[in-house]
Amino acid sequence: MTYQELIRGIFRRLRKLKFLYLVVGIIFAALLFIYAKSVAPVYSSRASVFPLTASNDNSAATTALSGLLGLSETPKSFSQDASINIVELALSRNTREAVAMERMADKGNKTVAEVLIQTYNDHKPFYKSSIKIPSDSVNLAAVGGNLLKNGFAARINKNGILEINFSSTDEKLVGPVSYLFIEKISEFYKELKIRKAKQDFDFTVGKIDSLEKVLKAYDRKAVQLSNTTLFVSPEKIQYQIPKENLVNDKDYVMRQRDAAANNREEALWRLQKVTPIIAILDKPDPPYDIKQPSGIIYGLAGLIIGMILAALFSISGMLYRYTVAEAKKAVLGEGSDATND
Repeated sequence: MTYQELIRGIFRRLRKLKFLYLVVGIIFAALLFIYAKSVAPVYSSRASVFPLTASNDNSAATTALSGLLGLSETPKSFSQDASINIVELALSRNTREAVAMERMADKGNKTVAEVLIQTYNDHKPFYKSSIKIPSDSVNLAAVGGNLLKNGFAARINKNGILEINFSSTDEKLVGPVSYLFIEKISEFYKELKIRKAKQDFDFTVGKIDSLEKVLKAYDRKAVQLSNTTLFVSPEKIQYQIPKENLVNDKDYVMRQRDAAANNREEALWRLQKVTPIIAILDKPDPPYDIKQPSGIIYGLAGLIIGMILAALFSISGMLYRYTVAEAKKAVLGEGSDATND
């Protein structure tokens, strides 16, 4: 069989079996169309939250407040805010497991983890095994947190606003879980900042108390020296009583106490204003973004793939015979050339 004969044979076969190719393509198209329609749609919500990152105080307001509190000449003893990476907080296992253990009233008071496990089992691929609901809360939180990890994403956009995205095949689960994430992130963020300010305030109060005790000790020592020292003319004094050193030490401690008092006012002010206002700019409410394979695209792809596979299968015998014949010619041609040499 020559190359020209092979090409003519292939075209004859293709024209002869064109309706068979069409039938096979339709079958493939129907299978892929059914598969696309069987895939559960994935619903995605998007929420933006502001502000979650610390911003510097307005300089004019800070200067005015420092003047009122007498802090203008006092160095700041505390950091402005507790340092925290809000994206790491949002994606942390602690946050995910806290959300997973929350109960949902509209889901029969089941935990988010139980609903996620049930949703996964309902829409899982046939080749994956089902997940059993753990009996203890620790394992239940771990499984639920792991399932949330696959559908949750968080990032800080170019404007410094936290964006939260959550995806699920259960449309009724998307919004409530997104709100739970925002609630848990906000609670942890506020609690951390308040705890930091409370520790600063308690530290300054304790520092002032300790300095007051030192000052009282100096006063008692000064009174003791005054009561036990008799009047003697200066030229007859043999030993110098350390009153001057006592006064200097007391002045030094008093300066420390005054600085601590200023720091206490600063810490008190921060404790009063530290709780941030966290507002949801874009709520994670419907309509959600829906992702699902297109049945039309999958059907067209199945039609083309089915026809191509059927055509290749029908001409595979001809191609095989041609390949074998060409191989024999090549081998025989090499053998005859060697004999002639």
